[in-house]
Amino acid sequence: MFKTLFTFVRGAAAVAEEGMINRSALLILDQQIRDAASAVERGKRALAVAVAHDEAEGKRLDVTLARIADLEERAVAALASERQDLASEAAESIAMMEADRDAVREARATFAREIAHLRRRTADAGRRLAELERGRRIAQAAEAVRRLKTRGPSGLGGANALADAEVTLRRLRERQADDAAIDASMESLDAGAEADAIATRLEAEGFGKRTRPTAADVLNRLHKRASAAPASAV
Repeated sequence: MFKTLFTFVRGAAAVAEEGMINRSALLILDQQIRDAASAVERGKRALAVAVAHDEAEGKRLDVTLARIADLEERAVAALASERQDLASEAAESIAMMEADRDAVREARATFAREIAHLRRRTADAGRRLAELERGRRIAQAAEAVRRLKTRGPSGLGGANALADAEVTLRRLRERQADDAAIDASMESLDAGAEADAIATRLEAEGFGKRTRPTAADVLNRLHKRASAAPASAV
C-alpha cells in the first residue's frame, strides 16, 4: 500500500513538474518572440534610415552634377572670350565639385550595399518571426488540450461524466416506467372493482345470471337432503 501511494505521489509530482515546465516554456517563448519582434522593428527602422540617407545623397548628387554642368558651360564661354582667369577659377571650383561628386557616388554605393543587406535580413527576420508566432499558437493550443486531458472527467470529452449521466438517465427512465406500470395496474384494479360492485348490485336485484348462492338456494338444498334421508333409511 505504501509503495503504491509513493508511486502515485511520484506520478502526480511528475505531471505537475511537466505542466510547470510547459507553462514556463510558453512564457519564455512569449518573451523571446517579443524580443525578436523588437529586433525586427529596429532592423526596419535602420533600413528606413539607410534609405532616407541614400535618397538625400541622391538629391545632393543631382544638385552637384547640375552645378558642374552649369559652371563648365560658363567656363567654356569665358575661354571663348579669352578670360583665362575666370576659366581657371571655374576649373578649380569644378574640380572640387567633382571630388564631392565622387565622394557622393561612393557613399551611395555603400548605402546601396547596406540597404540590400538590410532588406535581406529584415525579410528573413520577418519570415522567421511569422513562423515563430504560428508555432507559438500551435504550441499554446496543444498545451490547452493537454491540460484538458489531465483534468479527467471535466476535461476534453468528459467521457466518464457522460457515462455517469447516461447511467443515471437510464435508471430514471426505468423507475419512471415501473411507476407508470404500477399506476396502470392500479387504475385497472379500480376499474375492475367498480365493475364488480355494479354487477353484484344488479345480481342482487335479480337482473342477469346469478354467480353466487343465496340463503334461499342453501335452504332449498337442505330441504332436498332432508326429504331424501328417510327414504335412504328404509
